[in-house]
Amino acid sequence: MTYEIAVLLASEGEPNPLLPHVSELIVGTIAFVLLFLFLRAKVFPVFERTFAERRDAIEGGMERAQAAEEEAKETLAQYREQLADARHEAARLREDAREQGAAIIAEMRAQAQAEGRRLTEQAHHQIEADRVQALNQLRTQVGSLATDLAGRIVGETLEDDDRARRVVDRFLDDLEDRAEASDRA
Repeated sequence: MTYEIAVLLASEGEPNPLLPHVSELIVGTIAFVLLFLFLRAKVFPVFERTFAERRDAIEGGMERAQAAEEEAKETLAQYREQLADARHEAARLREDAREQGAAIIAEMRAQAQAEGRRLTEQAHHQIEADRVQALNQLRTQVGSLATDLAGRIVGETLEDDDRARRVVDRFLDDLEDRAEASDRA
């Protein structure tokens, strides 16, 4: 429909509103070229510079982020290495403590055994001393009882101490020999 109107107007001799005049085309082209040259000389460099700054900022930010990430990875690796070293050190310290504990226990056990042997020997010596003392007291009491008994049997007093002591000692030695002989049999 617009085409028909354009044809109708062209046939009447009026200018076609869809087709511009040549002078308008020339002025429009010159204005376009001037505007283009102005934009290319003044505006486009500013745009390019702004775009370059943005690109550098973005790429620099990415590079900084990558550098920070690498640094974080290195720090993490160092942390893990230090943690592993600390775990090994802790294990070594535990093992050393365990060994020291075992050595202390062994030393205390040896000391306790030595003290036990010493106490046992001391007790044996004390028992032996008590036995000898009891034997001497018994000998003295048996000797005096034997001399009193012998004096009553014989009807005389045996007051000669040396002689009475020899008789009692011989009698007790004879009793001990008989007791040892019966223990062996």
